[in-house]
Amino acid sequence: MAPALKSALDARVTRIARGAAGALVLFGLIEVATRAEVINPTYLPPASAVLATTVTILVDPVFLDNVRGTLVAWAVGMLIAIAVAVPVGVVLGSSWRSYVASTTAIEFLRPIPSVALIPVAILLMGRGLDMRVALVVYASVWPILFNTIYGIRDVDPLARDTARAYGFRRLAVLRRVSLPWALPFIYTGIRISTAIALILVISTELIAGGGPGIGTWMLRHSETGVPRELLYAGIVVAGLLGLLINAAVMAGERRLFFWHQRIRGSG
Repeated sequence: MAPALKSALDARVTRIARGAAGALVLFGLIEVATRAEVINPTYLPPASAVLATTVTILVDPVFLDNVRGTLVAWAVGMLIAIAVAVPVGVVLGSSWRSYVASTTAIEFLRPIPSVALIPVAILLMGRGLDMRVALVVYASVWPILFNTIYGIRDVDPLARDTARAYGFRRLAVLRRVSLPWALPFIYTGIRISTAIALILVISTELIAGGGPGIGTWMLRHSETGVPRELLYAGIVVAGLLGLLINAAVMAGERRLFFWHQRIRGSG
């Protein structure tokens, strides 16, 4: 094994081991605090009880159907956000006039919290999948859009001028130079948006309900007086989903853009 590859592998194993150790310490602290009633177990059940309930619901077909509903809304929203944000970001990053013309609209829309749009989305689309997808798109489009703009603008001027000197026209320069250079930036925006999208879809389900989803499942069970372990188990599963999605996206980033200086520099 090459020394550089072995060093990277060792660093990754070390990070995973430290993360696992941190999780075990947190688990132990919660377990001790609740068993000793430092924290009222009525509000926070012992960690071991939550873990056992988590294992139970992970084999429950009804719960898994709700997990599937959350993932469908997340995935569809992310695909639409990418399909919208990347082309628009390329245009705005390539044309200063277009960017200036759109600045007012962008700066007006961007600060509006997605959760604040839930009532409007319900009125326009009801409480089903369309509503959740629309809100996910709205929240997820901004990191991808701005990272695409910055990536296009960050292109090495020497590489762009060299391509033009060889007779490449504007679209050819964009396709052969600007887009390949901007891809790591775009992917970073997508990675940020994946977490935002998951948070938003579960939050929307918790607030508005409608359609199968982890948040809808938790909302429904919170109204029926079920053991609190069940609700905390739903939170654990939501956290695990976020962890797995982030790990998959990070692995894709390392595999696709290992050549990029910023990724190699970060280890």
